[in-house]
Amino acid sequence: MTESLVGIDVGTSGVKGVAISPRGEVLATAEEAYPLSTPQPGWSEQDPEHWWRAAQACLARLPDGPIGYSGQMHGLVTLDAEERVLRPAILWNDQRTAAECAEIEERIGLARLVELTGNRALTGFTAPKLLWLRKHEPDVYARIAHILLPKDYVRLRLEGEHAIDAADASGTLLFDVARRRWSDEVLDALELPRAWLPPVSESTEIAGAGDQAAGALGVGIDAPGPLSVALGTSGVVFGVLPAYRADPEARLHTFCHAVPGTWHAMGVMLSAAGSLRWLRDVVGGEEHTLVDEAEAWPAGAEGALFLPYLTGERTPHADPGARAAFIGLTIRNDRGALARAVLEGVAYGLRDSLLLLRELGFAPTTGRVSGGGARSRLWTEIVATVLGIPLERTAVDEGAAFGAALLAGVRSGRFANAHEAVAECVRVTRRVEPNPTWTPVYEEGYERFRAAYPALRPLT
Repeated sequence: MTESLVGIDVGTSGVKGVAISPRGEVLATAEEAYPLSTPQPGWSEQDPEHWWRAAQACLARLPDGPIGYSGQMHGLVTLDAEERVLRPAILWNDQRTAAECAEIEERIGLARLVELTGNRALTGFTAPKLLWLRKHEPDVYARIAHILLPKDYVRLRLEGEHAIDAADASGTLLFDVARRRWSDEVLDALELPRAWLPPVSESTEIAGAGDQAAGALGVGIDAPGPLSVALGTSGVVFGVLPAYRADPEARLHTFCHAVPGTWHAMGVMLSAAGSLRWLRDVVGGEEHTLVDEAEAWPAGAEGALFLPYLTGERTPHADPGARAAFIGLTIRNDRGALARAVLEGVAYGLRDSLLLLRELGFAPTTGRVSGGGARSRLWTEIVATVLGIPLERTAVDEGAAFGAALLAGVRSGRFANAHEAVAECVRVTRRVEPNPTWTPVYEEGYERFRAAYPALRPLT
């Protein structure tokens, strides 16, 4: 039987698993869904037992082999001294902790918080959830003995080990990202016990990483150079940094990367492919049909412009009150024009993040594109033109689970390091160049896009 490496990704909607050969060929895949609970408006929770059962089901359908772990970041799993789950996990997209975020920034100071953790306090992060529990569920808080992130709870159940990697720990707001260790200064300021936290290792040592770092590794982003562009429900622009450097205004996230001794900065827009899905639900048809109709329209859609802020925005505005809009419509615009404007508006949003990365000294000449939106050649060409760099597609599109399988190969000794894993398993299959005839139109369109948000903001 062919030797296999296994990766599992504990996502928001389900666990995805993949088994690959040491050359990177996909041998088998598995997926198991589970529900999301919203007990109050703005809340988002899951039962960790669902993750464990789904992981078991996926692993039962995959060949045996060393296992790597990836998953949704920031989620809070609380355990008592007997390792029993105390309450449903509070997830990355939970919005209940605005007051606690303000408290954290007041206690530590925004500039110092960004210096230490690479980020400002956002509602999705782990630390404000702990402060919320202390205030609103003191009985639960008093029984906490351990905290874990989602994928690491599955690891605990499978391997009996409390562990976390530097990449995922970076998203807790309790981590000294520059020094790759828990921050005593933050813990002391927030009056949180260090004993609750698991030991920290590098991703390659324990075969684990948060989904963004694992997904980037899975498309070959293992060192400074290519840009990772993920066109999923949300959109992510991700670049590896040779040294720790945070955006002083925290418009970007700066985390440890899954490769030891490196960091990454990334911008996140909340509605990328999700914007096209929304348009499909509103006007009808299928997403591929809308893209086909968009291709009939010229670049710029005769002035139609879309702001993709359907669920607020994170980069560069960090504004949950931001709202989407179509601008510049005429009687000539049909469903295809709206679709073209959506594809272009998402590309402009991704360019916002790239410009911030360039301010940190990141200067990519190529990008690696992934996610459902990347299956469209038109959308990929639009994004390549707006960003001004060629975009490459890799042979395997199994996302973070594929990156986790590569980490399993490093941990097991099949690969000497992450760089060897990428060299052996990641292959570029397609390259899309920027369209020079579209460039002038998109330069003008991007300036209109940048001007529209502040002009419309008072109306939201």
